[in-house]
Amino acid sequence: MPECWDGEHDIETPYGMLHVVIRGAPKGNRPAILTYHDVGMNHKLCYNTFFNFEDMQEITKHFVVCHIDAPGQQTNASQFPSGYQFPTMDQLAAMLPSVVQHFGFKSVVGIGVGAGAYILAKFALIFPDMVEGMVLINIDPCGKGWIDWAATKLSGLTSSLPDTVLSHLCSQEELMNNTELVQSLRQQIGANVNQSNLQLFWNMYNSRRDLEMNRPGTVANAKTLQCPVMLVVGDNSPAEEGVVECNSKLDPTQTTFLKMADSGGLPQITQPGKLTEAFKYFLQGMGYMASASMTRLARSRTASLTSASSVDGHRPRICTQTNSSDSVGQVTQNISHTMEVSC
Repeated sequence: MPECWDGEHDIETPYGMLHVVIRGAPKGNRPAILTYHDVGMNHKLCYNTFFNFEDMQEITKHFVVCHIDAPGQQTNASQFPSGYQFPTMDQLAAMLPSVVQHFGFKSVVGIGVGAGAYILAKFALIFPDMVEGMVLINIDPCGKGWIDWAATKLSGLTSSLPDTVLSHLCSQEELMNNTELVQSLRQQIGANVNQSNLQLFWNMYNSRRDLEMNRPGTVANAKTLQCPVMLVVGDNSPAEEGVVECNSKLDPTQTTFLKMADSGGLPQITQPGKLTEAFKYFLQGMGYMASASMTRLARSRTASLTSASSVDGHRPRICTQTNSSDSVGQVTQNISHTMEVSC
């Protein structure tokens, strides 16, 4: 593999071409950070604020980053021809091994938002050996019922596509206040994502099936994510119910649940500092990002506990608990490995 694949690539997969953007070069045997955006967005709209945040550079210098754009969602994408069959959510997940194999990644740590979180979770269920960890923001593991489907169709008849998608991305409070963020998103969704292609992605996401996960021990042959997972949701997010449902279906010894205060539907945009710090702790719990490579603030919080072992032999897990609005929190050890925090 070349020293650096930095730049844009079109990767052929069994279900069509996939637009991929690589930042940096592989670092030894470390996993790649692989991102997947939400519907109505692409990797730039969804992740630029987060990955351009100053403290995030401390992480990305240690990992290669691979951004995935769903078919036809990248900036300046050509419109799909009439009759084009957009890949199903299962097929979108099945496209990802082609990317991992093309670049020779040993494994990945996924970061997904909304539809992207669903796709990455499906990928981790089907190809667990390729995944070391998952950060799933605003995930809804449940399929659409008839009532939900009808409500979505009705909304599509009475609202423009950008406004329909905004109701998925943002909280009602954000929409009612018509914040600068909402205004900017409305403009960018209309200008940067091909509307015909977006409609196809939106329709497919709203046709998704249940991920059919169950917490180990609850049913025979329960299927769940086998890697460490951090679930993230804003305390005022339209996705809160879905994320709580997902938390109930994951192994509590492998799962971290992070509920972010003062955050609506887009914590990676509105709270990049908090999310960056939580991501550092998550990577550190997986055995990466030693304290020497973390910020002075983070080191002061974690130094006394980074060598602590878990009671059941798993890698140390870090959890945060705080009521402060300006930090992720004080680090403690949690015997159940599940943390529910408001930060």
